[in-house]
Amino acid sequence: MGQSLSQAWSGVWPGSVVAASRADAAHADDERELLTRVQAGEPAAFDHLVQRYLPKARIIALRLLQNPDDADDLVQDAFLRALERIGTFDVSRAFEPWFNRLLVNLGLDWRRKQKVRGSETGDPEAIAGGTRPDRETERSELRRSLEEAVNRLPDRQRLIVTLFEVEGHSTEEVAGMLNVSQVTVRWHLHQARKALREMLKGWSE
Repeated sequence: MGQSLSQAWSGVWPGSVVAASRADAAHADDERELLTRVQAGEPAAFDHLVQRYLPKARIIALRLLQNPDDADDLVQDAFLRALERIGTFDVSRAFEPWFNRLLVNLGLDWRRKQKVRGSETGDPEAIAGGTRPDRETERSELRRSLEEAVNRLPDRQRLIVTLFEVEGHSTEEVAGMLNVSQVTVRWHLHQARKALREMLKGWSE
């Protein structure tokens, strides 16, 4: 009996170790390739990366914030923050532990800010009354400059900005229309807003 068990382990255990090792190596190679494509600015690769790690990220975010809507917002913010830093990420490292630390740190910061907001009163700078003619003229000129700036955006960003900002669709609706994730939509919005701020930096608030 002991001999047969020994023979069984000698036949099964080494093969299992080799198979697991090969699977881990294949996963690491696949992840490195994916991260390299993300660093090269390939939106489809980023979307694939999001889909790979989204389920676990949602679980972590929900444990942190206890609210599904807040958790979804946190996850999207974390992926956007990760994308902003992906250019300096060492692709030989595992992405998931690095991303999870980023997610948790953002979540803890989010909770601190929620506590602060909960203790604040209303906005003391609320403005009543109508607008002055000179102010209305300035706004009209700003709108015209904004339209010109939007037209200078890349086609995909211009489409997403139009659907979200102008037509009022949610990120979920835009994602469904374009067959991408909500995080991808928010990333394009983030990039577009940065570009627009640069193009409109002569305007003050």
